[in-house]
Amino acid sequence: MPDLDGPRLLRPEAYRRSLMQVYGATVYPSPSTVTGAGSKVLADDPGSPGSLGIAISEAVEVAGANPDARYALGSVLNHVLMHQTVIGEEALAQLAEMPDLIIGCTGGGSNFAGLTFPFLREKLAGNLDVTLRAVEPEACPSFTRGVYAYDFGDAAGFTPLLKMHTLGHGFVPDPIHAGGLRYHGMSPLLSHMYELGLFEAVTKSQTECFEAGVRFARTEGIVPAPEPTHALAETIAEALRCRESGEEKVILTALCGHGHFDLAAYDRYLSGRMEDYPLPQERIDEALHGLPS
Repeated sequence: MPDLDGPRLLRPEAYRRSLMQVYGATVYPSPSTVTGAGSKVLADDPGSPGSLGIAISEAVEVAGANPDARYALGSVLNHVLMHQTVIGEEALAQLAEMPDLIIGCTGGGSNFAGLTFPFLREKLAGNLDVTLRAVEPEACPSFTRGVYAYDFGDAAGFTPLLKMHTLGHGFVPDPIHAGGLRYHGMSPLLSHMYELGLFEAVTKSQTECFEAGVRFARTEGIVPAPEPTHALAETIAEALRCRESGEEKVILTALCGHGHFDLAAYDRYLSGRMEDYPLPQERIDEALHGLPS
């Protein structure tokens, strides 16, 4: 996880570190000096804000050197997406009226796929007419601005090559608060489906997302995590479009986590200190130069 006391990131993870330490964990900042992968990143860029790709490299390096260690990835890999589909299966079974539009946030893909895959199955079987829309951060837009190519799943190149929508495994996104969406690539399965045109993808700025999160909290009483606020922002925008046009539409989204550990980020938004990070194309071009040949 990012260093909580240094200048490298926005430090929303402080209480996550505290909770892990309560249960006896030792927590290192990433990039760290504990691993070769992290040390190399810091040697090249001492102020690196880190990324999920870098953290994965460090975790894989440590797990690979320890025969008693096990490393479980929480997103991206296709089998993870498949076991997450229990969410969509439950929604499919419980809804009295089928959705016209399903909206989900995307970082590596498990949230979006877990919600949408069962509905997509029914659509492909001709049983349902539904539009699927993925929402990603404008600071890390792998679907909307990445390329479909073979790339590593981690920054150091320890993983097998995966064909996916990617910004380049060396891409380090700006320090947005939605940490779970700061990943350079997208699941191979979702990437293939996007190439087939089976769903849409849009981007959102983090200030718009936090505005939606505050609105949701004041309406529903639940403070959402920064990641699902991307889907909430697009859901609200679509609902307002429908109100303006007079169209009736059933919209489904999923709230994948609470924001109790993200109140520092909400404080930054509420105090007017939150910034957006529109991504220059040259940043993407530079990272894509490092794609495996």
